[in-house]
Amino acid sequence: MPLPQDMLNQNEDLVLDLHPHWWYFAESVGVLIPAVVAEIYISAKIDGGFWNFLPKVSGAVFAVAALWVGWKYMLWRTTHFAVTSYRVIYQKGFFSKQGIEIPLERVNNVNFNQTIVERVLGAGDLLIESGGQDGQQRFSDIQRPQIVKKMLLEQVQLRMDGRGGQRTNDVATQIEKLEGLLHRGAMTRDEFEREKRKILDS
Repeated sequence: MPLPQDMLNQNEDLVLDLHPHWWYFAESVGVLIPAVVAEIYISAKIDGGFWNFLPKVSGAVFAVAALWVGWKYMLWRTTHFAVTSYRVIYQKGFFSKQGIEIPLERVNNVNFNQTIVERVLGAGDLLIESGGQDGQQRFSDIQRPQIVKKMLLEQVQLRMDGRGGQRTNDVATQIEKLEGLLHRGAMTRDEFEREKRKILDS
């Protein structure tokens, strides 16, 4: 399931959209496999007697493990780590939603962390240090984190290069347009000041 297009702003390009690495399922699948083996073995070996409660127990464990894997899959489908031309977006949740957005202008540093196993599998954690209130954000089970880091920093550089020389001219142009509307009587002074403040704050 791709990132919903309605999350993107006008003229915002989606550069990268990732679900978590399959290592995300390690714990739940690690419980399900032994549960399946135990269910098959006990069902074949236990036939009445004192131990006849074991098939029910193993069946219950198997059902819980299967539900856990199913739930993790639904969460996996609705978890996105995305990089656009304007920001980093992290969204997760099936029924309730949680999300983090970091404007590229606020990204100060990007690091990644991998254990030996994660390095072999191509998974890892991405750590983004930003100028926001939350400081450093950790994103787990990222696919090929070193490549994602490189792509993210490239977008940060492109964003900063694009805004560095054009920001002043863009702001001045937009304010001039507002002044033209004000002089023609197409907007009130209060509306002008409100729209001007939005431009300056952005």
